[in-house]
Amino acid sequence: MNGDNADQQTFWTDQTGPTWVAQMAAMDDQLAPVLAQLLQRANLRAGEDVIDIGCGAGTSTLQAMHQVGPTGTVLGADISATLLDVARARAKTFGNVGFLHADAQTHAFEPAGFDCLISRFGVMFFEDSTAAFANMTKALRPDGRMVFATWGAIPENPYFTLPAKVAKDVIGAVPKTDPDGPGPFAFRDPNRVASLLSAAGLADIEPQEVTLALTPSGDAASVAALMCEIGPAERALSHFEVDPAGRARLVHALTEALAPLQTPDGIRIPARINFFTARKPA
Repeated sequence: MNGDNADQQTFWTDQTGPTWVAQMAAMDDQLAPVLAQLLQRANLRAGEDVIDIGCGAGTSTLQAMHQVGPTGTVLGADISATLLDVARARAKTFGNVGFLHADAQTHAFEPAGFDCLISRFGVMFFEDSTAAFANMTKALRPDGRMVFATWGAIPENPYFTLPAKVAKDVIGAVPKTDPDGPGPFAFRDPNRVASLLSAAGLADIEPQEVTLALTPSGDAASVAALMCEIGPAERALSHFEVDPAGRARLVHALTEALAPLQTPDGIRIPARINFFTARKPA
């Protein structure tokens, strides 16, 4: 696959993809509240045809499939062949689920082929978001819905800021990245995203900023170890080529930093999530 998002394909297929596969269960536990609220807002109905953008290893796709039932269909689309291999293996016994290796910014989806488009953290990585939303809108039927979740304000998301600060203190500062470029916080501004959706021809655009708690499994040490696999802490470890002893120091520091987030139900990480709903006019 070539094109504007080729770098994202390489990142999610060759670099981060294998780690996400290895940590899939832990990440699904952690992000379960986000997916639950996304699907609640999507209000999928039996018999509907749904497309799941940035479906990854298929967790959101399979949950959507259970909601539309045997008379509906769900197509998961992702730029990562690594993640899609896992998704296909998980869904091989279901006849109404399919997966597509595609760049949603440019792929020629079936015009007006879907009643609803959903995405859990899958739409913030396009090189040209305006073109991507215009292209995805073409895939919706008249009155079709678009419902997706993105990360909200950076200071309100300690899942990122906490490991970034601890890693800086323990290892050192990594080069800064542009938060407005393709990445997890590209859509932190609801007004910007609403403008993109309006330019794509969508109506009834409703952004909502929601505070919820991420629900990672395991104790603080387990969560700290996971942070060293995915996210800012992992980036610092890779950037500085940290040895096992240095990694152990970082895990210990993260474990201590997570202690205030311990609850009777486990570690609970506050998060600010932006949910968006929109409709394609009839």
